[in-house]
Amino acid sequence: MRHVLPAEWLKLHSVRSSRLAILLALGGVLLGFGIAQMAVGMYDSASPAQQARARIAELEEVVLIVPQLSLGILGVLAMTSEYATGLIRTSLTVVPRRWPVLTAKATVVGVIGLATGPVVVFGTHLVCRWVIGDRFSGLYQAPFSGKLPLLVALSLTVPVFALLGLGLGAILRSTAGGITLLVGLVYVIPMIVGNLPGPWNEWLGSVMISALARQISGDLTTPGLYGTSLPPPMAAVLLACYAVLPVVAGLWLLQRRDT
Repeated sequence: MRHVLPAEWLKLHSVRSSRLAILLALGGVLLGFGIAQMAVGMYDSASPAQQARARIAELEEVVLIVPQLSLGILGVLAMTSEYATGLIRTSLTVVPRRWPVLTAKATVVGVIGLATGPVVVFGTHLVCRWVIGDRFSGLYQAPFSGKLPLLVALSLTVPVFALLGLGLGAILRSTAGGITLLVGLVYVIPMIVGNLPGPWNEWLGSVMISALARQISGDLTTPGLYGTSLPPPMAAVLLACYAVLPVVAGLWLLQRRDT
């Protein structure tokens, strides 16, 4: 592994699309800043009565889609780009046991996700506290310590998306297929589930990946689009399963299929 890890980092770092995906993920902070500025302009131009009723979503959760999807695509490309170029044959010739290759890829994309997620989530939160101030009923004036569990949980969803993308790439071996399934699993299906009749929308909504961060942190004060029926430990286990199970399935297939 001490030889495979640097090789996988070099392969991922040397591809232009990887750098673009990371930069796009970090751009979530700029998106949050832009939305906050726009919201402040609308708030300041409103009447006092309108200001009293004005509400805004927590923007670190709104812009989270940017690093999630960017790192998910990075995870898909980390696997499928080697199949597209034929480099996978060289990789598996040099490392014939196969499992170290996928393990090293998972380590690299997971670490990138762990580094990127907190930068975007905490950066967006701090920018919004600065820009929005005491507007919108003091949403961003709440003590930082009270928001810390939710911010940490939101940050952890980014490496989960990276590993989910890697696992889908290893299973499908197709960039288009992996990205399509990634978007479908985490964005299209939750929208369908949200429109189901109760109690199905609550039960199924609770296990959607986008619902897990609030359930893990126990911060359920803000109404969400998804269910909230899972206790924090179960929600944390399910979030880990979203990352681990696709990678394990991809490893199982990698060891049994020809390149």
